[in-house]
Amino acid sequence: MLDKLDFLAGKYAELNEKISDPKIIGDQNQWKKLMKEQSHMQPIIEKYNEYTAALTGIDETKEMLADKQLESDFKEMAEAELHELTEQKIALEEELRVLLLPKDPNDDKNVIVEVRAGAGGSEAALFAGDLFRMFTRYAERQGWKTEIMSSSIPDIGGIKEIIFLIEGTGAYSRLKYESGVHRVQRIPSTESGGRIHTSTATVAVLPEAEDVEVDISANDLRIDVYRSSGNGGQSVNTTDSAVRITHLPTGMVATCQDEKSQLKNKDKALKILKARILEIETQKQQSEIAENRKSQVGTGDRSERIRTYNFPQGRISDHRIGVTVYQLEAFLDGDIDEMVNALITSDQAEKLKQQS
Repeated sequence: MLDKLDFLAGKYAELNEKISDPKIIGDQNQWKKLMKEQSHMQPIIEKYNEYTAALTGIDETKEMLADKQLESDFKEMAEAELHELTEQKIALEEELRVLLLPKDPNDDKNVIVEVRAGAGGSEAALFAGDLFRMFTRYAERQGWKTEIMSSSIPDIGGIKEIIFLIEGTGAYSRLKYESGVHRVQRIPSTESGGRIHTSTATVAVLPEAEDVEVDISANDLRIDVYRSSGNGGQSVNTTDSAVRITHLPTGMVATCQDEKSQLKNKDKALKILKARILEIETQKQQSEIAENRKSQVGTGDRSERIRTYNFPQGRISDHRIGVTVYQLEAFLDGDIDEMVNALITSDQAEKLKQQS
């Protein structure tokens, strides 16, 4: 580990020199690329500097204790300091191991989130609406921007299906564990007998694909335009503004009809399609690397039940890591950091175990 950290420290020093070079500053694309690399390395280097300072402190304190003429009062102070520095060193080593874990290349990306009502009829649609609000409220708390890309709203209320973009640094790193089946247990307002009903909604969290990552030939796309249906304002239903894009090699389809402009709908549908294709390619790579090894926090598959929201007991239980949190109302209002942090910690622990 120390060899790797020494190498990174040297590379970080080189990066700082390059960033200050007038020739590099003149090339904005290159400069931005180097700045991004530097910002990724900075937390590791700062922690490494703390670690080397602790090592230096330990050596100096041991040297002091080796002096036989040291007075007893000073000796006690030095021994206490040595104990404190040793504990600090152990804690910093653990933090550095986590920081050195292979970084998910998608972690800093924006995300496209798809929420769909599952089993449970009108209750499932209402629950899908609750989840959509939970994610958008969480995005607000993080200072992220949300944009609806496609939606299907039933007359009974709630959401049948909604696809939306969340833009913000680290959005994927925080939300990627939300993919899967979310289950709710509660008494519907229409239930006179007070029986608890179980409904589900599926969530998919996809990193937004950049053009350089997903190269789709125009010849591989079939683009159909049609008249929008449902609510949407005065001109939505009177022009052929809705767009359906089919990726012919995979048969994958993305539609959008939320905008009045056909061009905007086409742009949004293409973004959704690219994100889905990137997800398939990423999953292929991960399965090849991991073979049969399964992460402790699950595969992220939409068919996997990941969490239960129990209204009578006011609890949320994540089945992948066995963690239960309470304050259900606050959770559905976007206060989900406690669960997100537990999932990240669990994932890191699993990766550390795989490395050892």
